[in-house]
Amino acid sequence: QVQLVESGGGLVQAGGSLRLSCTASGAIFMRINTMGWYRQAPGKQRELVAVIGRGGSTNYSDFVKGRFAISRDNAQNTVVLQMNSLEPEDTAVYSCAANIATTILSAANDYWGRGTQVTVSS
Repeated sequence: QVQLVESGGGLVQAGGSLRLSCTASGAIFMRINTMGWYRQAPGKQRELVAVIGRGGSTNYSDFVKGRFAISRDNAQNTVVLQMNSLEPEDTAVYSCAANIATTILSAANDYWGRGTQVTVSS
């Protein structure tokens, strides 16, 4: 069964940086299409942070443009979110998501990690 495991969250002061990593595993065959990061702050709905296609095309939400960078390593089934110039408003649980097909002929499904807490103090 496919699993996404995140790492790298924690507590940082405003203006600091954190690097989140997420690795997919658990299936003999995985074709990973889009990978991305989402976040959910207390009392708010989950929102898109950034996504990256298999070929490396990226899309960012306006509130992170110029501060965050998403990248992936297809050989390692990993997606990374580099977060710089963090602000208290970035405090949230950050979750990894990936669209993955586990056989050559099957349709892809969306999988989610359990999330990692990011807390930015002022």
